[in-house]
Amino acid sequence: MIFKCKNCGGNVVFEPSRGRMYCPHCGSEDSEDTVQGGSLTQCVNCGAPLQVQDYTSASQCEHCGSYIVFNERVEGVYEPHLLIPFRISKEQAVAIMEKEFGRRVFTPLDFMSTKSLEKMVGVYVPFWLYDYKACYDFAGEGTRVRSWRSGNTEYVETSYYEVLRKMDVEFDKIPVDASYAMEDGVMDLMEPYDYRMLQNFEPRYMSGFYGEVYNQGAPELEGRAQAKARNASEELMRASYAGYSSMKTFRNDLELQRDGVNYALMPVWEYGYRYKDKTYLFHINGQTGRLIGRTPVSVGKVLSYGASVFALVTAACYLAIRFMEIL
Repeated sequence: MIFKCKNCGGNVVFEPSRGRMYCPHCGSEDSEDTVQGGSLTQCVNCGAPLQVQDYTSASQCEHCGSYIVFNERVEGVYEPHLLIPFRISKEQAVAIMEKEFGRRVFTPLDFMSTKSLEKMVGVYVPFWLYDYKACYDFAGEGTRVRSWRSGNTEYVETSYYEVLRKMDVEFDKIPVDASYAMEDGVMDLMEPYDYRMLQNFEPRYMSGFYGEVYNQGAPELEGRAQAKARNASEELMRASYAGYSSMKTFRNDLELQRDGVNYALMPVWEYGYRYKDKTYLFHINGQTGRLIGRTPVSVGKVLSYGASVFALVTAACYLAIRFMEIL
């Protein structure tokens, strides 16, 4: 499906800075008509052939530029339950990159060029959001130590305490990305998202962006969610007995019960920069603007900078010597 403007027939897209559908051709807002049809191999707008990857759910036709949402990958078992719409526009994402990396001395010359940054794309990344109820039963022996000095004698007193804790915790929407293309560690660093902005899924939010269906099912990825829930539970438990000098553990039982799972799409801006046969990827949280990525270093600029510094130092030394000779 695509979204066409009722006024001019142009491709209507979701505009993050406006928070609504927008026609970049005539400037109309909320003027979209849904045009159904097409397939994974043919553009519904111009009929040109498409090259769609295995998990692509939304893309752009390279011939006419229309943004297409593929019905068969947003319906049935592939229909997302929830979605966080983009709040950061492409212009804002570029500004975030420029603020962070624009003054880096040793980045390649074209790293922040308009032509390079034009390759930045917005992607809706598939996530599973898990809900858990955690029951934690802990028993241990804690100590508190105090010391004091009287005259020439130092005294140490150690007190022992039986420590018992029972804790019930509910975790809502622990996120785990379900995309092979996105590195798990990077997607973890994209957190946190503001779940207050979660919307019921509507295909129109995807117009103007790329998207994927989940590459792995919820059962396959649950281990990662459980690990996050366990780590968070253990941190809470440790915080509850942080006042003791030491703790000997006798019982440390944690039970997790899954209370629900939702399939959701999260907004991410992705910029890939190719340098010296290596691709450097940068990701920006499309809701919060959080940036993850490391810049390449231009060896030529480092050598040039070093040569410039050496020349300045040499010139300074020469002037100092001449000055001394004059004196």
